[in-house]
Amino acid sequence: MIDRGHALPLTGQARQLGISRGSIYYLPRAVSSADLKIMRRIDELHLLYPFAGNRMLRDLLRQEGMAVGRLHVATLMKRIWLEALYRRPNTSKPAPGHKVYPYLLRKLAVTRPNQVWATDITYVPMARGFVYLVAVVDWFTRRVLAWRVSISLDAAFCIEALEEALARYGKPAIFNSDQGSQFTSTAFTAVLHREKIAISMDGKGCWRDNVFVERLWRSVKYEEVYLNAYGTVPEARAGIGRYLAFYNAVRPHSALGGRTPDQIYFQQPLLAPA
Repeated sequence: MIDRGHALPLTGQARQLGISRGSIYYLPRAVSSADLKIMRRIDELHLLYPFAGNRMLRDLLRQEGMAVGRLHVATLMKRIWLEALYRRPNTSKPAPGHKVYPYLLRKLAVTRPNQVWATDITYVPMARGFVYLVAVVDWFTRRVLAWRVSISLDAAFCIEALEEALARYGKPAIFNSDQGSQFTSTAFTAVLHREKIAISMDGKGCWRDNVFVERLWRSVKYEEVYLNAYGTVPEARAGIGRYLAFYNAVRPHSALGGRTPDQIYFQQPLLAPA
């Protein structure tokens, strides 16, 4: 966005873009090994205690011998895309200027595949570093329709996952997300408008809907991510891909009566006992 050869001074370009002049000269630094260790543990504690905010997480970490302050915990939580789950006026906040859509799922009976799709982003730790994972999930069957891994939190990888799900499985009546900037961006919502899909966003009183996708993240992390210290991004992508294929086609779900998401989504008959 910044053109150092342009006649307009850098200060003027920064003003036009609405960014800090100092950010032009900032060079990103790699996350320290100490912070990576804390981030990994914060992620594990969040799955155990999703209601824990930065103060409680700070105290839990201190009980384990990790000397860390509340503000640093808050910074790391923001970096790994975590926030405490509890009832409050807002969930994720959209970027300035992004439109927020009303919540459409209150008291709605979800009774069939492709009635409602949902999406969310989670943090995936690696041996050295981390990536982000986005998934598009069919609400009724819990089936993961598409997913992408990214090293950054821009909207592009979310749009890629959405486009793949639409191309492979048609379209839902309603698409639900939180109010994160990726999902409120014009580029993301334009895809939904193009397909004439109703847009629903979690807001006041809808915090429990985050728990729905949190169950998927819990399975992914405890059954795959935490058991494998991925060395590279391609290795993480391959491992997550194998697990999600297992999650859809092989892993039985108690919420589905012991059947798999594939069996429910494609309306396959339950196999008779041998």
